[in-house]
Amino acid sequence: MTRAVRVPLPATRSAGLGAGLGLALIAAGAAVLVPLRGDPGRPTPALVLVLAVVVAGLFGGASAATVVAVAAAVALNLFFIPPYGTLKVDAWEDWVALAIFLLVAMAVGVLVASEGDRRRAAEAREGELRDLYDRLHAVTAERAHLAEEASRAQVLAHMDEQRAALLRSVSHDLRTPLATIRAVASDLRDGAQYDEMTRADLLGTVCDESERLDRIVANLLSLSRIEAGAVEPDRQAVPVDELVAERLRRLAALFRSVRVEVALPPDLPLVDADYTQLDLVLTNLLENAARHAPTGSTVRVLSRVREGMVELRVADEGIGVPDWAERSIFEAFRRGEKGGSAGVGLAICKALVEANGGAIWVERTVGGGATFAFSIPVHR
Repeated sequence: MTRAVRVPLPATRSAGLGAGLGLALIAAGAAVLVPLRGDPGRPTPALVLVLAVVVAGLFGGASAATVVAVAAAVALNLFFIPPYGTLKVDAWEDWVALAIFLLVAMAVGVLVASEGDRRRAAEAREGELRDLYDRLHAVTAERAHLAEEASRAQVLAHMDEQRAALLRSVSHDLRTPLATIRAVASDLRDGAQYDEMTRADLLGTVCDESERLDRIVANLLSLSRIEAGAVEPDRQAVPVDELVAERLRRLAALFRSVRVEVALPPDLPLVDADYTQLDLVLTNLLENAARHAPTGSTVRVLSRVREGMVELRVADEGIGVPDWAERSIFEAFRRGEKGGSAGVGLAICKALVEANGGAIWVERTVGGGATFAFSIPVHR
């Protein structure tokens, strides 16, 4: 399969240049063909002279082609139509051939000139389109770069907000138990006189606040591991009933002013989860319920098996969760209405539950309050 050869054209045309090239080709053609004019006959000189008109049309346009066509007709008459060297024509056939040559040469020259103009216009449009494409590509690349910079700036701003929120939360949440511990320690160090029951209560308070500090620090460390992508559950068979009983026993001090009801099926299967991570999830949910439950109310721990998953629910009778906060409540540093936490507990719960193949959500407790529920796959 052959490919068309595209002749390059000058960017701009010049009538003088085209006419000069055409006349030069006429002179050169005549110089070459005059000695041979008896052999090839008239068609060959006519074709050579028409070629000169074509060149004039390409480089000089229609006006140059017209001038060169007339000059070619004169040259054809002078050098190739008897009697040679004169403009006289004896045979009428030669007049007809000369007229036809002139018309054909002018028509070819004008057509070539117009085609050249169209090609120049097309090449100019192609150049403009290429320039526009290059500009569009540059603008697109710049836009992508600006979008990347904006995204990076947004991420940095979000990180700054998170860092500021963390500092506020930590400074607030650590200060309260530390203040209590320091106050009790100062009284005991100064030799304040207390009876044995009061002294035992004060020491119990120190222990409770120390455990609270330990839970806050554990949550912060867990959050840092989660953000670093270092959460890798060591899944094993976990008995939910034993885990709930152990957690309630260790967190008994949190539920001094509320009642706790546990309703777990006797045939509750084992779940497939990381024991330590599940323990942290349950601890955060129980502490959250104890913090929001009104004095004298009831905190309920319920469970059921559904579609190969064990669902565990911790329900309180507090103020509940508004509809607009049901999704954002599992984001880090979202503090509850009563405050009192670093705002990371529920975010940790969500990350750990999902890492263990489950899901977590919040519902309204019947009669008022919030129910936090999560599901964990049954161990098989």
